[in-house]
Amino acid sequence: MTAQNTDGVVGWATGLMESLGAPGAGLIVALENVFPPLPSEVILPLAGFTAGKGEMALWEVLVWTTIGALAGALVLYGAGALLGKDRTHALAARIPLLKPDDLDKAEGWFDRHGRKTVFFGRMVPVFRSVISVPAGLDRMPLATFAVLTALGSLIWNTALVLAGYLLGDKWEVVDTYMGIFTYVVLGLVALALAGWIWRRVAESRRAAARH
Repeated sequence: MTAQNTDGVVGWATGLMESLGAPGAGLIVALENVFPPLPSEVILPLAGFTAGKGEMALWEVLVWTTIGALAGALVLYGAGALLGKDRTHALAARIPLLKPDDLDKAEGWFDRHGRKTVFFGRMVPVFRSVISVPAGLDRMPLATFAVLTALGSLIWNTALVLAGYLLGDKWEVVDTYMGIFTYVVLGLVALALAGWIWRRVAESRRAAARH
């Protein structure tokens, strides 16, 4: 590992994995799920690179990072379940431009597509963590949520860990390309949000003009 990579998140993660081994990688992933600013796009390839040096077994990394992902997701699921739909509706009522039926539509959509959303959402940057909250709000059966989260996380973790394992010293290439993917996802979300706000403002102006 190069000298410039010994500080910050990478240095902290490296030290934790050196101290705890594969369980340390799992702990980092659990924290990353609860605190998304910790990037799995860096942590998982780094864990694969570390395994490639023989400091951890590859299968242990995959098992522990999947356990960590599930543990972190369960924390957010619990937060959503504790918040509940009533509190969510009460909070949403205070948000400008948001209508009560917006949440009803979102809940109806999640009722129909929640399983696919939880599974595939585990493989999308940013949404990997966020998706656990509506699953908790909707009180998706815990066993179903756990299985879908574990399977989706295993696929995501395996892809990034193996990339770091195979790339060796060039593991940081993964972060570069995944960073581009993340920006694309965030850009699409920003465009969708801007479009929604534009429609709501237009509706409000038309309603005001009629009165």
